[in-house]
Parts: sequence; C-alpha cells; structure tokens
Amino acid sequence: MDVKAILAHKRALVEEALTSYMLKAEGPLTDHITAMHYSLFAGGKRVRPILCLATAEALGANPKSLLPLACALECIHTYSLIHDDLPAMDNDDLRRGMPTSHKKFGEAAAILAGDGLLSYAFELLTLPELNAALSPAAQVRIVHLVAKAIGPLGMVGGQALDLAAEGQTIPFEALQRIHRCKTGALITASVQTGAIGGQADTQQFASLTSFGEHLGLAFQIVDDLLNVEGTTEQLGKAAGSDAARNKATYPAFFGVGETRAMAITAVDAAIASLTAFDQRADFLRELARYIYTRTA
Repeated sequence: MDVKAILAHKRALVEEALTSYMLKAEGPLTDHITAMHYSLFAGGKRVRPILCLATAEALGANPKSLLPLACALECIHTYSLIHDDLPAMDNDDLRRGMPTSHKKFGEAAAILAGDGLLSYAFELLTLPELNAALSPAAQVRIVHLVAKAIGPLGMVGGQALDLAAEGQTIPFEALQRIHRCKTGALITASVQTGAIGGQADTQQFASLTSFGEHLGLAFQIVDDLLNVEGTTEQLGKAAGSDAARNKATYPAFFGVGETRAMAITAVDAAIASLTAFDQRADFLRELARYIYTRTA
C-alpha cells in the first residue's frame, strides 16, 4: 500500500471540501474571513479529517457523505494552532513555514480568526445536508463528543496544564495528562466521529476509540521527538522550542532513544486495537505506521 499516495488523495479531497464549505472572503467581513482562510489554507497534514473519513471507510460507509464533519475537525484544529501561537501562549513566529496569524494580521485579528473557525466548525457539524447520512441522535452524539474533546476536560484544559507546567518540574503522570488532553483528545474524537458516521456497533466503537487514544499518544510523542531532532525548515516552525521554553516532554523525561521505543509501542498498540477489522482498515494501520516515520 502506497500510504503517501493515498494520503495525498484524501488530503486533496479534504482541501476541495474546505474550499467548498468555507465562507467566501467578501463584503464587510472580508478582512476577518481572509484571516481565517490564511491559517486554514496554509497547508498541513489534515490528519484529523482524514482519520474521520478513513474510519468511516473502514466500516464500509461512504466517506464523502461525512465531509462536513471532516472539515469541522480541521477548522477546530486550525483554531487551536492560531491560539497556541499567540504571544500570551507559545509566542511563535512561524507556523507551516509562514508567519503566524498574529504576526500577519495582529493579535486581535488572530484571536477573532480562531474564534471564527471554532464557531463555524459547529455550523458544519450540524449542516442539514448531513441528515442524509446521520440520524439526529448520531449528530447530537458527535457534537457532544467533539465539544467534550476540545473543552476544559480536553484540548483547552490540556493547553492550560501545558502553560502551567512551563519551567516546572512535574511528574510523568502530569505529562501524560497534558498530552492526552491537548493532542490526544481531538485525534480520538476524530476517529470516534468517523465511527459514528460509519454506524459502528458498541464493540467496534470501543476498539476504534482505543485506536484513536494510542494513535494520539504516538502522534504527540513523535511531535516531541521532531522538536528535538527536526529542523525549522522541516517542521515549518521553530525547532528546539520545547527545550527553549523548558517544557516537559517525553525526550526530556526519557531521552531520545527510549522515547522512540515508546512511540513504537504506542503505534503497535493502536494497530492491535484493529484486530477485529478486515482489510478495509488497512489504511488506518498504515497511517499509524506513517505517523511514526513522519519528519514534519
């Protein structure tokens, strides 16, 4: 399986859908929507929407019917990056090889661009056209899961814990909690969204949730490694920034070698969660392996 070619195809599908569903930069809100577009269309791996679509596909569903959900997840992810880069947060100058939103448009406009993407995501999650693919109960379940994943007990809470831990000595359990909330929660919710869209039964949903949790852990561990081993050119953002801010990371706790072994263990656990699925889940398996080998 050529995972890079399949990723490129699915990424193009997501890009086309984002272009279709995103608000047009026109009228009195041109500047605001332009700022939203700037970060949303700055590139990126589109891992979260692809996970949503590929999970539904593994269950035999038509992934194209769930494109609004996939686009919503990418809007949420992009909002989180805009806010994470702000001077009051990580104060980053680069994102995906381009000036961060606040560097391009100013801090207030960047905050509003993030707010706009977050709010618009919930419009996409509840589009009437989704009624053809999802029951009202399924839509409500998805909205609840996504809201929980990105709220105070999920991504936002993880960001708060991450900021509070800067420059502090924290136990490894606290680092695990930060990673599980800040990165893992939305990745898991992306898989769960696809599972609900694919009408997973109770056991399938539990297995896919386990897959998402282990994959989210692997993704964050590799992110920690890349911040140590990658270059600014590769990453599209400042390399070595975690150490510069004295952040708690897996390499800081365990060193690069042991951290890489832990990433492999997380990938293996993610793949093992899919034991009951047939070859339609092969792309999910390969995606887990690809996340370990990625360089950006």
